[in-house]
Amino acid sequence: DREKFADCVVIATPHQLHKAPAVAFADRGYHILLEKPMAVTEVDCRAIVSACERNDVILSVCHVLRYSPPVRKIKELIDTEAIGEVVHIQHMDSVGFWHFAHSFVRGNWRNTAESTFWLLAKSCHDVDLIHYWLSGSRCVKVSSFGSLMHFTPENKPPGAASRCLDCQVENTCPYSAKKIYQSRVEQGHTGWPVSVVCPQEPVDMESLTEALRTGPYGRCVYDCDNDVVSNQVVNFQFDGGQTASFSMVAFTQEICERQTRISGTKGELRCSGAGPVYVFDFLTQKTTEHRCAAAPSNSMRDMHGGADFFLMDTFVKAIQSGDSSAVYTGPDDTLQSHLLVFAAEQARLQDRVITI
Repeated sequence: DREKFADCVVIATPHQLHKAPAVAFADRGYHILLEKPMAVTEVDCRAIVSACERNDVILSVCHVLRYSPPVRKIKELIDTEAIGEVVHIQHMDSVGFWHFAHSFVRGNWRNTAESTFWLLAKSCHDVDLIHYWLSGSRCVKVSSFGSLMHFTPENKPPGAASRCLDCQVENTCPYSAKKIYQSRVEQGHTGWPVSVVCPQEPVDMESLTEALRTGPYGRCVYDCDNDVVSNQVVNFQFDGGQTASFSMVAFTQEICERQTRISGTKGELRCSGAGPVYVFDFLTQKTTEHRCAAAPSNSMRDMHGGADFFLMDTFVKAIQSGDSSAVYTGPDDTLQSHLLVFAAEQARLQDRVITI
């Protein structure tokens, strides 16, 4: 019941604990920057949207990739019909072999009951991008397939221990906690992901070794309570005839690098990671390179390729001006992309095409 004492609040609680604080702060008139996903159920998402609209507060959901320079450039090129009418989007998230082991086998997002399903926890970013790039068209059908592969007890090597520090075959395992974490500390790198394993300062080899001996990040990847999928594809059909496909796979060299290829009636667009974006023109048969804007030089420049800076900058300016349209990831648009995520997971679990 404390009287309002600030303009805005940042909600970065665990996924399942978003709804209660979001609704409470909206009812008290606070503008909200809400970590993605908005919530883990459609009912909770709608409750948050309703509270923000009822109280006329700004809601910005941290679908941070919408703010990244290559994503904005792709949207600009689509809107200016640089490739004509969009026919198909092919988008992929290469998660990275050790990143998946860190976050989704040993880490906080490994278990659906404790967090949420994979597509919502991680790839709601990517579904949101497809929704964003094809804004103006409505998705009418969704199908999806995916499973958990490799990181299961039956794939545990003979002679392997329950912890990497005690394992006789650790040197043959690419997912060894010693390889992922100790090698980084030896090189002087104590930021992410080591900082997650050892949240208390100082971070050194002694504290890391103790954390691997007793904590969750030292467990064998074949002995964890993980159940989220390691690979998934989602297919979308839009009302204008356009199609889109999204693929996620854990087993890649690249770490969280997105690859996008968009086919249009007059050309083809492709982009990998931070760009640049390339457009091939069918008429001239020439490829044009489009450079992407960079964030100002500051500590946030390298976070999501500068997208974190642009997200925060936009949110602050929206509050200063009172203009919610300045936010790229407001309540209604974010809700629509979340509904696509829920439909895709329903399609995967029920092994059927979902009509929206």
